[in-house]
Amino acid sequence: MLDYNNYFIGEIENLKDFFTITYVIIDDIYNKLIPNKVKHRRNVSDSKLSDTEIITISLVGEAMTIDSEKAWFNFVKKNFKELFPNIGDRSRFNRTKRNLYTVIYEIQSKFFSENKFGDNSIRIVDSMPVPVCNFGRAYFSKSFKDISSYGYCASKKESYFGLKLHALITTKGFITDFILTAANVDDRDALWELTESYKDIKIIGDKGYVSTEIGKQLALEQNISLLALQRKNSKTQFPK
Repeated sequence: MLDYNNYFIGEIENLKDFFTITYVIIDDIYNKLIPNKVKHRRNVSDSKLSDTEIITISLVGEAMTIDSEKAWFNFVKKNFKELFPNIGDRSRFNRTKRNLYTVIYEIQSKFFSENKFGDNSIRIVDSMPVPVCNFGRAYFSKSFKDISSYGYCASKKESYFGLKLHALITTKGFITDFILTAANVDDRDALWELTESYKDIKIIGDKGYVSTEIGKQLALEQNISLLALQRKNSKTQFPK
C-alpha cells in the first residue's frame, strides 16, 4: 500500500517514469482503438484533462492497488503537477472517469490481448460473491436493490445478498474479462457472456462449472474445451 505521507523523492521519480510509460502505451491504444464519435463527443473540450490522462491516472492507481480514490487523486495532484498541470478538481475528474468506463475496459482488453500474461490459449474461470450489505439487513437495503438478489457462496458456506462477479483469468493471474450479475445467477449461465469473444481455448473451472451440455455446446460452437473439476460422485473422472 502506498504511504502517502512518507514517499521518498527517488520513488516519486520512479513513479513519474511509470506514469510516462503508461501514458504512451494508453495514448497509442486509445488513438488506434477508440472511434472518433467518442474522442470528439459533445462537451469533451470542457474537460481540463484529456481522456488519456484520466485513464492513465486511473490505471496507475489500480496497478498500485490503491483502494482510496480520494487519497490517490490528492496524492497525484500534490506530487505530479508537472505531469498533469490541468488536473482540476476531483468531482469533475471522477465524473469523466465514470463516463469513460467502457473506454477503459476496451483499452485494458486490448492491452492484455497484445501482451503475454500467461498462456493465451488457457483461461481460468471463477466467481466470487459481492455482498451489498450485511445479510441481516438485506430486507431494508436500498443499495443496488433493482439488480441484487439472494445467493449462496459454497466455498464460504453462507448466504448473502448482493451481486456476483464472474471472471476469466490468465495462468499468471491477470483478469481479462469479467461481468457482474445478480447473486442467484448460476456460474455456468454466465459462461456464455464471458466467452462470447473467444474461440479455440481451454477454460479451467471448479465443480460449479460442471455441465455436460454446456461443455458440448462450447466445443461445437466456439471450439472451447471446458475442463471443470469433477464431483466425487461423477461417473466421468479426469485421468490422474
